[in-house]
Amino acid sequence: REAASGAGPGAGDFEAEAGRRATTGVQEPPAAAAPGWSGPDLGAPATFVLLRHGETALTPEKRFSGSGGTDPELSPAGLRQAEAVAAALAARGTVQEIVSSPLTRCRQTAQAVAARLGLDVRVEQGLRETDFGAWEGLTFAEVRERYKDDLDAWLASPKAAPTGGGESFATVARRVAATRDRLTAAYAGRTVLLVTHVTPIKTLIRLALGAPPESLFKMELSAASLSAIAYYADGNASVRLLNDTSHLR
Repeated sequence: REAASGAGPGAGDFEAEAGRRATTGVQEPPAAAAPGWSGPDLGAPATFVLLRHGETALTPEKRFSGSGGTDPELSPAGLRQAEAVAAALAARGTVQEIVSSPLTRCRQTAQAVAARLGLDVRVEQGLRETDFGAWEGLTFAEVRERYKDDLDAWLASPKAAPTGGGESFATVARRVAATRDRLTAAYAGRTVLLVTHVTPIKTLIRLALGAPPESLFKMELSAASLSAIAYYADGNASVRLLNDTSHLR
C-alpha cells in the first residue's frame, strides 16, 4: 500500500512547495488564520527527507528488528536499494545534510547516499529503532504464540512495552520528539536526509499530523522508501510525502 501517485507534492517538490506556503499562504480572516498559513513570512522551513534503510535478511520475513538485538547489515537486495535511492536523491539535488541512526543498516544506507552527494554523515542516537526486547528476531506469529498477553497489551496501549524490557511506543515517541526538536533547531531552513527506521519515521509522521498512537499500525512503510515533512518556525509541520518507492521500480 504505497502513497497514491499525484496525492501531493513529489520528492522533487519539497522546497518549491515549502516556499509557496511560506510566501503566499491561504488568505483567511485574521481571527481564523492558522500560524504558518497567513501573517508574517516565516522563512524556509527545516525539511526532513525521511529514508527508511534498505532491506536486511530479516526484512522479507517481517521479523521484529529493533535496537535491542543483533545489528544486521544490508542484504544484497538492500545494498541495491541503497544505491538506487542514492542515485535518485543525487538527481534531485536538494539534500544538504545527512543524519543517520547508529545502527549498521542505516549507516550503510546513509553512506551510499553520502558517497553520491559528497556529504558527511552525522550519527544521531535518537533515530535508532525501538528496542523490541525478547521479540527481537521473531515474526509476529511467533510472538503471538509465545507472548500472547504481552502482545495484546502492546497492541492495545502505547504505554505497554514488549516482553523483556523493550521500549513502549510512548517512550519512543518522547525520544523521537526530542530528537526532532534538536534537529529542527540545528537545521532551520535546510533540507536534511534522516536515515532511520519504521517506528521513528511513522512517529514523526504521526506527530506532524496530530494523529493518535494507533495510527502507527495504519501506515505502510517499505524498505528504502522516502517520506518528507516540512517544519516551520511557528511550530507547524506539513507532511509532504509518504512511502515513495518510485526510485526502486
